[in-house]
Amino acid sequence: MSKVLSWIATALGLVIRPCYRLTGNYALAILLFVLISKIILLPLSVWVQNNSIKLVKMQPEVNWLNVHHFGDAETIAEEHAKIHKKYRYNVWVGLIPILIQFVLLLGIVQVIYNPLTYVLGFDSATVSEIGAITADISGLSAGDNAIQLTAVDLVKGGEYAARFASVDASVLSAISSLEMSLFGLSLALLPIKKLGIALIFPAIAAASSWLLCYTQNRSQVLQAEQSNWNKYGVMAFSVALSLYLGFGVPAGIAYYWTLSNLAAIAQMYLLNIAINPKKHVDYEELRKSQAALSELRSLAQAGKPKGKDPNRKREKADYKRFFRVTNKHLVVYSEKSGFWKYYADVVESLLRRTNVKIHYVTNDPDDAIFERAKSEPRLVPYYIGQRKLVLTLMKMDAEVVLMTTPDLDNYQLKRSYVKRDVEYIYTPHDMMSVHMGFRKGAMDHFDTVFCVGPQQMREIRKTEEVYGLPEKKLIPCGYVLLDDLRRDFKPGKKGDKPRILIAPSWQEDNLLDSVIDDLLGGLLGQGYRITVRPHPEYVKRYRIRLDQLIERYAGADPDELTFETDFSSNHSIWESDLLVTDWSGISVEFSYTTERPCLFVNTKIKCQNPEWEKIGITPLEVALRDRIGVSLEKDEVKDKTSGIVSEMLAHSADWKAQIAAVRDENVFNPGRCGEVAADYIIGVLSERRKNAKKS
Repeated sequence: MSKVLSWIATALGLVIRPCYRLTGNYALAILLFVLISKIILLPLSVWVQNNSIKLVKMQPEVNWLNVHHFGDAETIAEEHAKIHKKYRYNVWVGLIPILIQFVLLLGIVQVIYNPLTYVLGFDSATVSEIGAITADISGLSAGDNAIQLTAVDLVKGGEYAARFASVDASVLSAISSLEMSLFGLSLALLPIKKLGIALIFPAIAAASSWLLCYTQNRSQVLQAEQSNWNKYGVMAFSVALSLYLGFGVPAGIAYYWTLSNLAAIAQMYLLNIAINPKKHVDYEELRKSQAALSELRSLAQAGKPKGKDPNRKREKADYKRFFRVTNKHLVVYSEKSGFWKYYADVVESLLRRTNVKIHYVTNDPDDAIFERAKSEPRLVPYYIGQRKLVLTLMKMDAEVVLMTTPDLDNYQLKRSYVKRDVEYIYTPHDMMSVHMGFRKGAMDHFDTVFCVGPQQMREIRKTEEVYGLPEKKLIPCGYVLLDDLRRDFKPGKKGDKPRILIAPSWQEDNLLDSVIDDLLGGLLGQGYRITVRPHPEYVKRYRIRLDQLIERYAGADPDELTFETDFSSNHSIWESDLLVTDWSGISVEFSYTTERPCLFVNTKIKCQNPEWEKIGITPLEVALRDRIGVSLEKDEVKDKTSGIVSEMLAHSADWKAQIAAVRDENVFNPGRCGEVAADYIIGVLSERRKNAKKS
């Protein structure tokens, strides 16, 4: 380390030495050095300024990304990287000035402690000779940091001239003429030892750091957008560091630090004039996006329990209990309570037909599975949160794992590291296509996929062909939830007015944010009962926006128009004669269950895989739109909605027959999905048992 510091100080000495020769004053030499260093580093400062502007410029896009995908860490991280690439933002550039400032500071400390070497430029033999004499007089060791400063004081004092008689007269003359004072105060003194007026150096250094942070918090393009915690945390650290430097090291270092801070302030304002951030950043959009994200975070925070997580001990106990069990045959992983509906028929069938224990891992401490398990000893639930889930899956030791979560082994959720022959089965949580609605590679690391219908099988096989992937086992299964919905669905009595349900998605450009006024304009006054049922995520994320919409229609007849934000019941869905939506997955469930049509509005399509067209198959969510309903472009909604809805309702019998035929064409094993899935799992476990006996 001492060699590195010596190299740095030698390099700085090559600049400071001519500065001193030019000015004849140590204080002026340091001032000139600061100015020269700022000029030399100006191209870097311009680079940092431009890079900082890029970061703030892209921040509205980043904020809206966080709003639209709130809670989806994987998507946010993936899209965030794309935004950085789009703007060519370099995350490391901002660290370079800090590193250079640190290196300069280390070098200046050495220069100021060692003026004989780096300012006067004496050779090592001369410095060693003077150091030995000084050590003999002062009692300091020859390697003490302050040995050269002490030598300067002794030579300039003249009291020990006889002791320095062996040193060349020109050397002594140069030391005697070394001017190291500023307004009568020596830059070599240590304020912590001298105190009194010397304390002005740490005070001024701290004040300059405060001023730098204050001006940066107001005017530096990047720092001005930081949180108060960041702004004032940096300010407190800088002031504390300045006080330390001012008290514990020679005053010249505090003097250098002060000049460097003042020069940085001047440079910042000059750069803001030359490269004005206001010409590049849309601050109005930035504030809007910040407000939306802040509102969403406040809502999320309000729903969290205060203090420690009350379920932490429970999670720890369940985690240990899970791994105490050996020979686990089947594990089911559920993200939350509502996901039981995708497994219910499969699990119930396995419980009826086998003696297998089903280990049910859920991220939801309030999952209804815990109540269900009280009456079924072979259904064993565990609460394991998202963070601990990562390790749980890495250590998975079951024979079979059944899950609805895609992207296995692509992000945090990994295949087992300890048992390589676990069979991972993906079971669907919707009836849509897998090559556009999911990210690229979402199915790649599953061994088996339970397919809703022939479309999903074609898509997966084609994906394997296009990307040269090994074939998975594709099981023609069906859709558990659809079986449940059709089993429970009982058509109600026809009302005096046709019922229309408007139930859009919540993503960008959704129906409520784009054409709701045109849509309601075409439906109100036509003799319908209209229910607007926003997506639960929309209610959570955009409450203010929704309240404004409800307020706009506060004067509407409640017998004609209602807004439904209580999702405890689904009556409004199954009692409706027609559904109006955009790209919400509810459309297929509604039509396949009730055999009633949908009116689709072609808002911005929901696409997770930008490479979906390589597969060469039209996604089901696109192909079905004109088979189970009618599609309208956004600019057609105002003029065509009324006539199309009237015609669709008038031909409900025709739609019923057509939708039934489409459903039978696209869904395997109607009414038997749970049994088919259970058959496969039983077969896998039986085969493994046989193989285990043989080995």
